[in-house]
Amino acid sequence: MHQSAPWKRLSLLAVLLGATGSLFAQDAAPAAPDTGDTAWMLTSTVLVLLMTLPGLALFYGGLVRAKNVLSVLVQCFVIAALMSVIWVVYGYSVATTGEGAFFGDFSKMFLKGVEAESLSGTIPESVFVTFQMTFIIITPALIVGAFAERMKFSAVLIFTTIWATFSYLPIWHMAWAVNIGLFSKWGVLDFAGGTVVHINAGIAGLVACIMVGKRKGFGATAMHPHSVPFTVIGAALLWVGWFGFNAGSAVAANGSAGYAMLTTQIATAAAVLVWMLVEWMVTKKPTAVGAATGAVAGLVAITPASGTSTVVGALIIGAVSAVVCYFCATTMKRALKYDDSLDVFGVHGIGGIVGAILTGVFVRGGAADGQLMKQILSVLVTIGWSGVVSVIALLIAKYTVGLRVSEQDEAAGLDTTSHGETAYTS
Repeated sequence: MHQSAPWKRLSLLAVLLGATGSLFAQDAAPAAPDTGDTAWMLTSTVLVLLMTLPGLALFYGGLVRAKNVLSVLVQCFVIAALMSVIWVVYGYSVATTGEGAFFGDFSKMFLKGVEAESLSGTIPESVFVTFQMTFIIITPALIVGAFAERMKFSAVLIFTTIWATFSYLPIWHMAWAVNIGLFSKWGVLDFAGGTVVHINAGIAGLVACIMVGKRKGFGATAMHPHSVPFTVIGAALLWVGWFGFNAGSAVAANGSAGYAMLTTQIATAAAVLVWMLVEWMVTKKPTAVGAATGAVAGLVAITPASGTSTVVGALIIGAVSAVVCYFCATTMKRALKYDDSLDVFGVHGIGGIVGAILTGVFVRGGAADGQLMKQILSVLVTIGWSGVVSVIALLIAKYTVGLRVSEQDEAAGLDTTSHGETAYTS
């Protein structure tokens, strides 16, 4: 039947309203994650966990004496579990939420609001949570190398819990809470954790090795690595896993991730060659431990610059870090007579400082005005913050359970005295 003009207008209005309603419904529907980005971030998460378990555990385990290898493995293993729980209960919330320049809040305790459909950018928020969980796992695990072979296991757990809460989480917030955290507001460049991870852990390691005291016989008794193959294998796993650490910090499968992967490889290769050359000149022998340590120095130094550095910058950062870290881990340590067992400060602290500062020099497209000073200020704040928190955390551990094992237990080895096991049977 032929419709009159008013009915035609009403019909047209109904069609338009229906179409508009469909558009609103589409807008209201939750966005889907990008599958490519998500797949890359799932892979990166596994790679970063590989850095600690088993990478760092083997790297450190090989460097200590045979009677202490299990103690290092257990410390890395249990810290991975402890930090995972801390991150879920309150760590993610304190690091990522809120409007403060130094701390977040508790609005996401126990991952409140993190659902299967929740997104963080283009990936599921659950993936971002787990990716960043691997960062809080490795950071305090790095510190254990500074006081290896002499600190009580209970003290290690108390110290790392307090330090992670009051040093790692605030500096994460300062650096990576975009336009909220102190460093972010300053415009500091820290792509994957020069301040958050390496300087933070390196300073804690220096404070800890001084406060815990030297190993018995340090400087008088030879304390050679018990398994150089363990150390080289561990360094190789760190090198491979570091691609997840640096390239994964793009939080997307994009050009930034690709460039971070490229600069990471370049800087590490340069550091290995330069460390080997310097060692060859000084000691007349290029060692496997030296090559492995050089690789870690390069990896550390390129971390803050990996997403922004030029190719030439990556080569220079790797080379400079190798030279500076070599002399800090050898000449400076001997001169100042502190017992940083596995050179946590000499490699991670110094390498992180070198990398964070040079990040402000080698920026693709040219550094912004004042960038170098911004980088230096972030380094100074991190050094002071981590140093103060480390002293307080160690004092709490000291006056609750005590910091170090007895002389008899240290002589026998922590494997048997702390854990009731031995790594090797004769």
